[in-house]
Amino acid sequence: MNKNFLSQVDHRAYAPPITSWIMTQTWCDLLFMHWPINKEDMRELIPSHFELDLFDNTAWVGVVPFVMTNIHFRNALPVPGLSKFAELNVRTYVTHRGKPGVYFFSLDAASPIAVEIARLWYKLPYYNARISKRSENGYIRYESHRSDRRGQPADLDVVYKPVSEPFLSKPGSLDAWLTERYCLYTQSPQGHPFIGEIHHAQWPLQKAEAEIKRNSMALACGIELPNTEPVLHFARALETVEWPVLGLQG
Repeated sequence: MNKNFLSQVDHRAYAPPITSWIMTQTWCDLLFMHWPINKEDMRELIPSHFELDLFDNTAWVGVVPFVMTNIHFRNALPVPGLSKFAELNVRTYVTHRGKPGVYFFSLDAASPIAVEIARLWYKLPYYNARISKRSENGYIRYESHRSDRRGQPADLDVVYKPVSEPFLSKPGSLDAWLTERYCLYTQSPQGHPFIGEIHHAQWPLQKAEAEIKRNSMALACGIELPNTEPVLHFARALETVEWPVLGLQG
């Protein structure tokens, strides 16, 4: 692992945990697609434990396809069949006692074992999906079809590519607000709030273009997307480390 990656913390709003991380993952060929959403509509979908995080008084929802690789626990070798798979999440942004993070409405993955582990250990709303990713005329073609009956039907078919050189977002910008998040919040089926801490270097973002052929991911979560073009960002690869998901008080 790159030692510089672990020591790069100046870009964060708060320091990473002092306890040891337990897992590493690398996120590849990731596309952020974000749409503005009325804050009152979004508030109704967020558990009361969390405050809705806003940018210029507006909530945002993200649909994010990517591939996870090099997945393994600390001091352990990758497990065949569990160390690489495609994932797709629907997310918004919340705070808890002033600490900003990500709230996931759904996470679809092409790994049935990983789905069940994440549901049990991480309290996250994972679903099984059939996902394919391939190169197509210089673009990435990403197709996902949810096969898990525990969730509403949901599909994504998008073609995308980067169209700029990598850049680092500026503090206070929308680019940074949408992407520079270092924890996730979730709620157990019993209604208890949890937090999972994450660390990585600052996102090497690129501007992107995309053709969305089909997208019912947000609607399956009860969110109707506006008839506007999404804000798009691409990232080729980012190495991350994760801490255990822990319960929160109130």
